[in-house]
Amino acid sequence: MRMHWMGRGLRFLLFAAAAVAVVGLVVMALWNRLLPDLFGWRSISFGQALGLLILTRLLFGGFRGGPGRHLRWRGRMRERWERMTPEEREKFREGMRGCGRPGSADGAASV
Repeated sequence: MRMHWMGRGLRFLLFAAAAVAVVGLVVMALWNRLLPDLFGWRSISFGQALGLLILTRLLFGGFRGGPGRHLRWRGRMRERWERMTPEEREKFREGMRGCGRPGSADGAASV
């Protein structure tokens, strides 16, 4: 049983390392193919591509969960919706109808 668990862990680590390497190579290839020609920037190495991935993940994405995060939000919204009275639901719908559209009732997006 213990060897089975260790084998699965080793396979997961190998897969994760391969995935990081492939993504790093893709970032490096895209950078080196596009940015020097478009903006005159220098080419980057594989290590710099990995560093760029980590930096952008920290600045924009964080390292928290994956697709499940969106499903939890949807579940919370569904629970809230189910607890609303019909009057509250209609008020919510009215508030969302003009949300962010030009010429909407709230006037926030009108030019």
